[in-house]
Amino acid sequence: MAKWTPKHEAPEPLEGPVVATITGGTIVWFVLFLVQLPFYGWFDDHGHLWWLWTCLAGGGLGLIGIWYVRRRDAAIKRSAEPTAVSAK
Repeated sequence: MAKWTPKHEAPEPLEGPVVATITGGTIVWFVLFLVQLPFYGWFDDHGHLWWLWTCLAGGGLGLIGIWYVRRRDAAIKRSAEPTAVSAK
């Protein structure tokens, strides 16, 4: 079996409001958790309790994601500063 090799270069990564996107997604996960919380008994009776815990896990992982992308953005800005200073 031959190894697959790409025929063209990969596109540039998309950059956008990463912190805002991750924060928005985290808020959505927590809202979904809070909306489902009053129906805890129904979820438990029907074997769908994992839906509730999935939303909570998504919110928790989103908090880690917010921490990560904020540090990433700060590091990118720090690395760009010496270039801007030396260009003057």
